[in-house]
Amino acid sequence: MKIAGICFSGSGLELEKKIQKKLIEASVFNDLCAEWFFRGRFAEDESGLSKRLEGSVRDWTAEHFNHCDVLLFIGACGIAVRAIAPFVRDKRHDPAVIVMDEMGRFCIPILSGHVGGANEFAAELADVLGSIPVITTATDIHNKFAVDVYAKKHNLTMSNATYAKEVSAAVVSGEPVGFYTNFPVEGELPEGLVWSEKLEQALEDNGERSGGISLGIYISPSYNRAYFDHTLWLIPRCLTVGIECRKDADAREIEQFIRDTLNSFSLYEEAVRSIAVPDSAGENPGLAEFSRRSGIPIHIIHPEKPEEKSAPLCEQCAFLDGGRELLTTRDSTDGIACAVALTDWNVVF
Repeated sequence: MKIAGICFSGSGLELEKKIQKKLIEASVFNDLCAEWFFRGRFAEDESGLSKRLEGSVRDWTAEHFNHCDVLLFIGACGIAVRAIAPFVRDKRHDPAVIVMDEMGRFCIPILSGHVGGANEFAAELADVLGSIPVITTATDIHNKFAVDVYAKKHNLTMSNATYAKEVSAAVVSGEPVGFYTNFPVEGELPEGLVWSEKLEQALEDNGERSGGISLGIYISPSYNRAYFDHTLWLIPRCLTVGIECRKDADAREIEQFIRDTLNSFSLYEEAVRSIAVPDSAGENPGLAEFSRRSGIPIHIIHPEKPEEKSAPLCEQCAFLDGGRELLTTRDSTDGIACAVALTDWNVVF
C-alpha cells in the first residue's frame, strides 16, 4: 500500500510526525510505503522525514492521485475537496482519500470509502491514534452487507456499478436481494440476501426467474444465464487458461484468441487468474507482452513427455495449473491452441 500525506501548519506537522511513528509501530501497516509533505511558512521539519512542498496543493494532488492507494490531508475538508475535485473519476479507480483535523480528533474518509478502502483505513488509523473515525456510508452505519466491500475482500469483479448501488440501497431499505451460485457456500448468508435454491429448476420448467425478486447477486465466471431481471455478477478469478502457440505469435493475436475462446463459452475475461504454458515454449515475447498488459501472470508448466501425453498440451497445462473441470478447448490453424479449466473455488461469508 502506498500513501501520501500532506499538512499545512505547525500543529499539522506535529500530527504528521505522530502518524509516521504510529504507522511504523502498528503491525497492521507493515506493507505501507509512505511519503510525507508539509506546506506553510510556520512549519519546519528538522528531522527531514517530511518534505517541504514548494508548489501548489493542486499539483501535489495531480502527482499522487493516480499513483497512491491513500491520500491523507491534515487540515480542513474544504482544502481536500477542492484539491481532488479535478481528478475524481469513479470508485473503481479513485484512491482512498482521508482528512484529519490538525489536532487529530477526527479521521474522515471522503472518497472511495468501500472499493478504495478509505473506511477501513480510516478506522484502523483512528484506532492507533485514538481518534474518532467519521464513517458516513449507509451500509456501514446500519451495519449491513456491503457488496462492494465483500467483492474487494474476496477479489471479485462486479459486473455493473449501477446494480451494485441498487443492491446496497435495497439491503439498507430492508428489501430482499436474491442470491445464487453454483459454487459451494461456506458460512451463513448475510442478512438481506435470499438464497434462491430453486432458480435452476424454475428456469427449466417455465423460464421464470426467482419468486418475484427482481434484483439479485450471482457469483459465477459465466454470463450465460441471468437468474434475476437485474443481475449483479460477482466474478471470481477461478479460471486457468492453458496455451500453446507458435513463438512468433504477437500479444494482440494471443489476446484476441483467448477472448474469442472465452466468449464461445460465455465466460468473463475477468475470471482468468493465470495463463499456463509448457516449459518447451521457451521465451515468447508475445505471451510476455500479453501478460504485462493484462496483468494476468504466466505459469510455466512441466507437462507429460510427448510420447506419454494423453491430452492436448494446452489441456495438460490448464489442469496442471490447478484446473479441475475442463470448460472448453479451441484449436487454431494459426498455431495457437487454448484450453480453459475451472479451478476449485468456494463462496465464503
